[in-house]
Amino acid sequence: MSDPKQKSRIQFNKLQKRLRHSVGDAIADYNMIENGDKVMVCLSGGKDSFTLLDILMNLQKTAPVDFELIAVNLDQKQPGFPEHVLPAYLEALGVPYHIIEKDTYSVVKRVIPEGNTTCGLCSRLRRGTLYGYAEANGVSKIALGHHRDDILETFFLNIFYGGKLKAMPPKLLSDDKKNIVIRPLAYTREKEIERFAAFKDFPIIPCNLCGSQENLQRQAMKVMLKSWDRQFPGRLETIFTSLQNVAPSQLADRQLFDFAGLMRSQQSEEQTVSLHAGLEVLAM
Repeated sequence: MSDPKQKSRIQFNKLQKRLRHSVGDAIADYNMIENGDKVMVCLSGGKDSFTLLDILMNLQKTAPVDFELIAVNLDQKQPGFPEHVLPAYLEALGVPYHIIEKDTYSVVKRVIPEGNTTCGLCSRLRRGTLYGYAEANGVSKIALGHHRDDILETFFLNIFYGGKLKAMPPKLLSDDKKNIVIRPLAYTREKEIERFAAFKDFPIIPCNLCGSQENLQRQAMKVMLKSWDRQFPGRLETIFTSLQNVAPSQLADRQLFDFAGLMRSQQSEEQTVSLHAGLEVLAM
């Protein structure tokens, strides 16, 4: 094929089809979106949330259930944040949206010492604000842009630094039981999202609060996973599959499995006695 534009269009169509398929599978597998849902897409201005909104808007046209979408951005009042970008983009897109203005940036900078990681506090403040908006506005599902790589990074972060075997679930009920969080990109690779965002030319807004911190533990996990992906194709797919195939009796969590109460069944004991008796008879 000699026409570069046509070749690029074909590549984009194939990529878009794969993304829609992976998002549709995740939604179906975990029953993420149901008839009558009001889904709040949390739009940060990054490639992941832009991609999530784009794919959900397309699926909304053909989905077997009717659901409503609203894009919500939390303006954290970071210095230099281009406040006009998202409203202009969302108005051109024709999707309902709301910008929440709350100065969490100043809180984080005041509480966290210079040079320390800000992600933990920033995330809690952001989550609380978004949860509050969802409850007050009849939102039934909160959609976040975490993808498969995010889930795997979190899995290894918890193992290496937290001493816990857990990750990010594709679907989550909040601790207060008032909100359901969904991650429709759970089956989607970050490198495919990067390609899609480049094709679509989204107006990406970089995060100058946490995104610029190069010493994050998560960044180390990202480097490790990318290295594995290059050296051992298919390894990341296998690891993610393992998160969906958990065998509690083969681990060591006493809260998850009753190891102390394990007992042989009476039937097994009787079968063992019968077997031994039979062997003795044959030996005579």
